[in-house]
Amino acid sequence: MSASEVSARRRREVIDALRRGTVPESGLDLLAVGLERFDAAISGELDTVAGGGAVFKAVRGEYGSGKTFFTRHLAERAMRRGFASADIQISESQTPLHRLETVYRRVTESLRTSSIPPSALRSVLDSWLFTIENDALSADPSLETGPESLLTQAVESLLEQRLAAVSSRTPIFAQALRGYRSAVTAGDGQTADALVAWMGGQPQVAAAAKRSAGIRGDLDHFGAMGFLQGVLTVLRDAGHPGLVLVLDEVETLQRVRGDVRDKALNALRQLIDEVDSGRYPGLYLVITGTPAFFDGPSGVPRLPPLAQRLATDFGTDARFDNPRAVQVRLPGFDEDSLIALGRRVRDLYAGGSTSRDRIFDVVDNDYIAALASAVTGGLGGRVGIAPRIFLKKLIADILDRVDQFPDFTPREHYALTVGITELTEEERAAATGRPLSVDDIELSLDDEEPG
Repeated sequence: MSASEVSARRRREVIDALRRGTVPESGLDLLAVGLERFDAAISGELDTVAGGGAVFKAVRGEYGSGKTFFTRHLAERAMRRGFASADIQISESQTPLHRLETVYRRVTESLRTSSIPPSALRSVLDSWLFTIENDALSADPSLETGPESLLTQAVESLLEQRLAAVSSRTPIFAQALRGYRSAVTAGDGQTADALVAWMGGQPQVAAAAKRSAGIRGDLDHFGAMGFLQGVLTVLRDAGHPGLVLVLDEVETLQRVRGDVRDKALNALRQLIDEVDSGRYPGLYLVITGTPAFFDGPSGVPRLPPLAQRLATDFGTDARFDNPRAVQVRLPGFDEDSLIALGRRVRDLYAGGSTSRDRIFDVVDNDYIAALASAVTGGLGGRVGIAPRIFLKKLIADILDRVDQFPDFTPREHYALTVGITELTEEERAAATGRPLSVDDIELSLDDEEPG
């Protein structure tokens, strides 16, 4: 799709996010530079999941290599195919990996589809119940004019059939679904809300609501794995072929206490084994981490069975990396790909501007190359961490001004300034490899070819 064919809303959402210095929630295909090598493998793996299989993928890369972009791009591709997605950041305080009940709760809180923002759990449940009722009526049209009790009986019988595999391991999830349907049918919104919250792993749900469904207690570590299986079953019957679940920043496990870290690594091993065993049909599980997490003494190697499962040969030239492997590495940006990204963003911006010709005239390819070189130089020469600040500067400092001020010419009126306060901690660490204080740095930007 050319930049001129992008809808105004999609263009605005992408540009606004980049202007803020964040990864856009959607439209990432417009920015996907250098990820083409993974396309075929991802398509094949999504086919596997849609066909009732499951996939586990580990994505490794240094800071700035684009791990978040990669996983969001993957999720967006999946959602265009009808999948649901959930993106979770692992952290010791908020989402400890060794407590899978917390991870499951975050899954339901961040669950979304292409048409429903987080949390989509209740909408998915309602869609599922509607589908089951329609299927029951299709199987026996006379139920539509017969007694309500017969329809209820037929729906509950079909519900049990669909949840047979889940009920064998986690019967309480099916029990909660029955209670939810009864509450919805009776018009008891308060009880229905409480039961959705309980099925989503939320603590402190009213005891009366749980009693109405014949359930008690709260979700624990082992129950969470069964509930995830239940959610996958509901998603599939509601018309979603699978769930892309991203566990981001798993490398934070390296900073927790040793015994907690070991529990978390074992929980990850357990999840991988459950995926491999076929317990989670319809699940595409992705984790992201740094090379230090996958290879270092405080990470995966602490648990040899996990290290064996994730072992991947990266000894050959990166050009020959296998995109189908259980672990893939992101090469990150070099100067050529950074410039290509800048041109793509410039073209996208110009496609929605009344100053299109002028943008191409004064923000030409040579200028973008010079800007990329200058930003990279201001960050210690590390191209890999430059994309965020480079795109933010390109849009907010250059393109917005060219678009609004007819007499603004960046080569004449703009001197690149990288303020220490606008850098992330990692960008700041890289930048301080050069003479950089709390004051802003003035970087010259002229017509010379980038060197």
